Amino acid sequence: MVDRPPGHTPVLTREVCEILDVQKGETVLDATVGLGGHARLFTETLGPEGTLIGLDVDPDNLTLARETLSGVACRVELVHANFAEFREALGSVGITQVDVLFVDLGVSSTQLDNASRGFSFQRDGPLDMRMDPRLTVTAADLVNRLKERELGDLLYHNAQEFAARRIAKRICEKRRDGRITTTGRLAEIIAGAVGVDPRSRKARIHPATRAFLALRIAVNDEIRCLEALLTSAPEVLRPKGRIGIIAFHSVEDKPVKTDFRRRKGENVYRIVTKKPVTADAEERRVNPRSRSAKLRVAVRLPE
Repeated sequence: MVDRPPGHTPVLTREVCEILDVQKGETVLDATVGLGGHARLFTETLGPEGTLIGLDVDPDNLTLARETLSGVACRVELVHANFAEFREALGSVGITQVDVLFVDLGVSSTQLDNASRGFSFQRDGPLDMRMDPRLTVTAADLVNRLKERELGDLLYHNAQEFAARRIAKRICEKRRDGRITTTGRLAEIIAGAVGVDPRSRKARIHPATRAFLALRIAVNDEIRCLEALLTSAPEVLRPKGRIGIIAFHSVEDKPVKTDFRRRKGENVYRIVTKKPVTADAEERRVNPRSRSAKLRVAVRLPE
């Protein structure tokens, strides 16, 4: 049994519902269903004639989503799949096209708060970071196997870590003394490399924040998966179908913005959000996770 984390709040719920404008009887694909927060809101409008398909790479999330979505009026299909595999997942439940495709690229609280998953430096745990248990390469494998230059490139390109070279050099020096296997040890090494004490007032964000993000993206191949979803999305969206994507940092947001603009030029999409939609002051106050969220929405044009 998976414990439901207290206080988990999906971001931009009002904006998502208003802009995606889910209608009764439609088919919605929530490609990152997580704990089911956004999906539950969609089902309130879909009604008995509607369908909600939820995908997630994390079986624990699917267990919690199933609880969240129990008793809703519409048809619900939950599938263990990466959002890059969404066409195959839709085929497995007998669906070829959808009216709404929604993606929330954030990490769920179940993953961040569970030290054994290794996503956060706030709690010491094994250096894992796999969202999907089917994956075989962990963050520890990357940290201990990659050459210094490869590791530096990963940190810079995946998270714009400007101290990437210094951090990579320090990691390679320290791993000679023994394999780096825990989040606490890695965070300590990174802080030493950049010369910032995470407990000091000067450290507005933890010095390991970007490096942990870069490793998570690499372990889960997140950018390639996002690009695969963006490539295939127009093929499954019905005319007037809506695609909405919430990103939490520029490495995710830039491919979405670029794809939407290119599709607009090809007369495939009409962009609804000229600028990304962000959380208002009240949401940022009550849900700090929403501060970096950016929502972009486009509409599929007829052929």
